[in-house]
Parts: sequence; C-alpha cells; structure tokens
Amino acid sequence: MKNIRKIFIPSLVTILMSGTIGCTKLDDPLLDKTDKASTGVDLQLKAAYQSLGTFTDQAAIYALTEHPSDEMQGPTRGADWDDNGRWRNLHTHTWNNQSDDVLAAWNNLNRGHALANEVIGDTRATKLQVAEAKYLRAFYMYYTVDIFGQVAFRDLANPSALPKALSRKDATAQIISELKAISGDLPSATSSNTGTATKEAAAFLLAKVYLNNAVFSQDPASPAGPFTFAKADMDAVIANADIIINSGKYALTENYFDNFHYENSTRSKELIFVIQNEKGASNLNGSSPRNRYFMTTHYNQVPSGWNGFTTLSDFYNSFEKTDSRFGAAIPGLTDKKGLRAGFLAGQQFDETGKALLDRSGSPLSFTLKYDFKVANEADGVRVIKYIPDLSDIDSPGNDYVFFRYADLLLMKAEALHRSGSSAAALAIVNNLRAIRGVAALTSLTDKALLDERGREMYWEGWRRNDQIRFGTFANPVDNRTTASPAYRVVFPIPQRELEINANLKQNFGY
Repeated sequence: MKNIRKIFIPSLVTILMSGTIGCTKLDDPLLDKTDKASTGVDLQLKAAYQSLGTFTDQAAIYALTEHPSDEMQGPTRGADWDDNGRWRNLHTHTWNNQSDDVLAAWNNLNRGHALANEVIGDTRATKLQVAEAKYLRAFYMYYTVDIFGQVAFRDLANPSALPKALSRKDATAQIISELKAISGDLPSATSSNTGTATKEAAAFLLAKVYLNNAVFSQDPASPAGPFTFAKADMDAVIANADIIINSGKYALTENYFDNFHYENSTRSKELIFVIQNEKGASNLNGSSPRNRYFMTTHYNQVPSGWNGFTTLSDFYNSFEKTDSRFGAAIPGLTDKKGLRAGFLAGQQFDETGKALLDRSGSPLSFTLKYDFKVANEADGVRVIKYIPDLSDIDSPGNDYVFFRYADLLLMKAEALHRSGSSAAALAIVNNLRAIRGVAALTSLTDKALLDERGREMYWEGWRRNDQIRFGTFANPVDNRTTASPAYRVVFPIPQRELEINANLKQNFGY
C-alpha cells in the first residue's frame, strides 16, 4: 500500500518541543525562542490538543491497539499492503523494537506529552489552562503506560536532566493523583465542549485507569498476569462512572451508528471526549476520520478506498445477525451509493441493487476466511463504523470518538462483575443489549462480558486493552495459529530511545 497518509504533519516548533521528552540533544533556550516568545499559551494548548489527531491515522497508535487483537488484520494483496510486512508482524505478534509503528507510536505519544508540558511549565498559564494540559498529559501517559509499560517523564523543575523512567505502576499512580487534583479546576461538560478537558472526561479516564490498575501494577516480568482486581479499584471505577451517570447529561443513543455519523455532534447522546471536527476543516485539527473508511473499502466502492484492513471470521461470527451494531443501511449513503455501515461480507451492491465487480471484472464478494499473506482483492470482511459524508468525503464533520457513554456503562458492569455483583452487572449489559436490539443474557461470565465489549466497541481502539485484561490476548486466531509469548502484552521501547536515555530499560522479553 503506497499511500499511507500522515494526518498530522508537525511544524518545526512541534518537532522541537518533542525533544522535551524523548531527545536530550535539543537545548531548552531554543524552545523558548521558537515558541514561548512568539506565541501565546493558548496556542501551545491548542497544539497539545491537535496532537490527538495522530490517533486517527490507521498506523502508529491505532495500529498497535487493533492489529494485534482478534478483530483486525491487514492482508497483503499482491503488491498492495505489503509494506515490508508491517501489518502482518503486528497481527502475528512478531514486531520488534525497530518496527515502524512501534517507533511512530512512541514518538507521537511523547510529542503530545511534551506539548502538554510546555503549557504546564509556562508561568503565564492560567489555572484552567494548566488543568487542561495536565488532563492531556495524563491522557497521553495513559496510552504510553498501556502500550509501552513505562513512561519517559521530564522533571520540569530540572529540564536539563534526562527524563526519568517511570515504571508502569509509578506512572499509573501519578496519572491517578494528577487527575484527582485537577478535577475541581475543570469545567463541567456541555454539548459544546466535548473536544476539551472536562470533569466528566477526567472521571472517565480515571475509571479506565482503575479498571486496568491490576494490569498496570503487575510484575513487569509477568505482564500477562494472572491479575488480581482489587475491590478498591473496582469501587473507584464504579464511583467515577456514577459521577458521569448521575450527571444526567448522557444516554445510550438508540441508533448505534449515529455515534459515528458525520452529524454525531448533534445525533449522539454518548460523546464524552472527542476530537471536534467541522465539515471541510477537519484536517486543520490534525484529525482525519476518513482514514477509518478509506483503510477498508474496496477501490470500486464509494468512497473508493485503499482496500486494506478486514475483521476476523470468529469476531464476525460473534454477532447475532439481528444486532443493530452488526450492520445497517444509512439514509443518504446506502440509498445513494450502496455502502452500508457495520460489517460488509459477501456480494456487494450499488444503490440500485446491481452487483459490484472487482478490478478484474469478477463479483466483488468479500470472503470470511483467507490466507492474509497471499490475499486477493476481495478477501476479508470490511468494516464501516464512521459514516462517510458524500458531500465532503475527504474532510467530513464526524467528531472522532475517544470516550463514550456505552463504554462507561460496560466498565461499570465489569467492575461490578469483578466485585461479585453479577446481577447488577447483568442488568447494565442487558439494558444495553435491549437498546441494540438483541435478547437478554441469562447470566454473565468473563467471556460474555468480553464478547459484549467487542460487539459494542469494535474498531474503536480498545480491543487489545480489553483482551489483555481478560487474558485472551495471546490466544491463536485467524492467521496466527499458535499462542504468543506472554511478554507480548506490552511493546518494546524503541532502540534509539534506549540509546538516547539511559534511564529507560528494555521491557522484559525483548
């Protein structure tokens, strides 16, 4: 695949800022000259928010959270999508500390962290600006902790020193402490500020951290567990979830795909923290929701995509076919160009019902199982979650979703389940299932809960995280026929970062 698109091209100022975390060869006076003297704190804070746009690329952070899981794979189709095996290596858990996406994810997360630090360390910043920047730093640190198992942390009081290497456990404790400290300084959520730090966004992130605290507190030499989920952590998940639930500001959205529609800012009742995009201007925010459909649609579909990523057969088969999350016709899209939302399997059609063809003239019929090393152009079930706007395919107005209400409810259900309150957890899950149009479960097991999270949250960047917590990440799947080594639940620290910062140590197993 030759047209991997970089959705966030950092300016010189941003590149220089990134040196405050990962590189020790740039001098702080240069940072002062290029940014602080020529821009306001508001622009520094805006840059820290804009760095979130890197999450919308199909590579780097998103690739690490999805391709190693049981819900996504990137087939090689002849000369297309080989990319020196990068997608296959992610799916087969054979990456190393010089893999493209490992290095890019580390750099992008640390760039965002560094940009937040610029605001936190600026004496001109207001209490609110510092609180927002600390929220963003906690957000970037959360992903760094989850993906890489340690954090390079710059002491702002001693900027000339090498960044400290915070262990997974210590970095998690700092995230929790900092989020608690800033909550009172953040505004409450409204319908117009979902793209900025709020009390509710901080409570959601706290709930997510506590839910994973058993994973993050694990002995680094046995990072895959088994895990012990402390009742105090589960109680904290529930308490933070209840802050959001009891606010009365959110509800489950009846039409599932309205959460990802190009009008989701008004259609969805679930959005807690997003990248707010405006039609025709989304690229100015460093965000490109179009990647989510371009990375999967076939050349002869509309929108004409890159014919790339697919889901796995077992994940596809985990859905009841009446589940509204499984697929739907979208007014203004399906009736105009034939494309449906959800999972696209079998023969594909245009808006008139005419069968689509592949480039060789054969029926465009997406297959379920295939060898992803030698796939053809019609192999693999495709997934459409973000709804294309046919009036502006390249710069649509879909807000890009990080945190939403359904996830929060499932986190609370999981915390209740792990605390022994399975009846209360089952009630939450069955209420969600009823709104999604499927029958109630009669009991709740770990497997049932993980399956439900998959059906609700697929392709949103949470599956690797969920599978690790439930102990299934290393299991064999389509095109990965043997169990993976346990240490693969975290990624390696990039080699060049080890050479730059002697405080960082390579993760166990690498």
